[in-house]
Amino acid sequence: MTEQKMKLGISSCLLGNKVRYDGQHKYDSWLVEELGPYVDFVPVCPEVECGLPVPREAMRLVGNPDSPKLLTTQTGKDITPQMLAFCERKIQVLAKENLCGFVFKSKSPSSGMERVKVYPEKGGVAAKTGVGIFAREFMKEFPLLPVEEEGRLHDPDLRENFIERIFIMQRWLELTSSKPKAGDVVAFHTRHKLLLMAHSPAHYRSMGKLVAEIKNHALAEFQGLYLEQLLEAVLKHATRAKHQNVMLHILGYFKTDLTSDEKAELIDIIDQYKAKHYPLIVPVTLLNHYVRKYDKPYLAEQFYLNPHPMELNLRNHV
Repeated sequence: MTEQKMKLGISSCLLGNKVRYDGQHKYDSWLVEELGPYVDFVPVCPEVECGLPVPREAMRLVGNPDSPKLLTTQTGKDITPQMLAFCERKIQVLAKENLCGFVFKSKSPSSGMERVKVYPEKGGVAAKTGVGIFAREFMKEFPLLPVEEEGRLHDPDLRENFIERIFIMQRWLELTSSKPKAGDVVAFHTRHKLLLMAHSPAHYRSMGKLVAEIKNHALAEFQGLYLEQLLEAVLKHATRAKHQNVMLHILGYFKTDLTSDEKAELIDIIDQYKAKHYPLIVPVTLLNHYVRKYDKPYLAEQFYLNPHPMELNLRNHV
């Protein structure tokens, strides 16, 4: 893994900063204490940064779910123009940060990524159909950037998918910052092949064709096309069936190395993983052992086998 820390945008209250309307915070220990050593957080509090005090009157989204107003709950003051002006300024600043992703505060009328309450203008029951205004504008400007909410990151599968995507984004930004040649981009793709296969076999095939035609594109144009497909691919979840397919594919590289008993044991462990008896780390650890033992340079370079720091324990859940 690269030793350079990535930049990750985050709702400021999740870091323990007391910026919420009630003067409190929403400290998230996993983000700060577990993920924190690998990232440089770029905190954002839309309410405070658009000029509102702490503490302040609570706010909520009101009106059309597609373009709601941001109103204070007691006095009904419309904060929408103030918030949109902030969004425009802040997004220009964040565009220069080379962020690898963003973690939003769930349910927030400014920062919630999905299912934010939107109240009817004339009163009534709120519908959980909205998106926080800052989150909406951010995702509109950076549609491919990995984003998540801290609440969704409590789900082990969603957590692993997001962390995998931000580390891919980090590697991509490091590659493109070094003014790569076509061969460098091809090498990047080669190291991600099995990871792509685990997420989306369809993208794995289409991206293989795209890379084969790299000389038909200007490099800058190709990079844009490639990044779009790359992030679309890894947004799709790597299911147990797809992981099983990739690991059996890897097994083919050892057909002249493993004994019949070793093959049978590995296949059984992969099947046990598919049946939800083992976490992914079990078959992957055995595969990594064989990669080292039988010196398989191609597999040793595959990010599928080591997509993120082992210390994050992202493949340890059943």
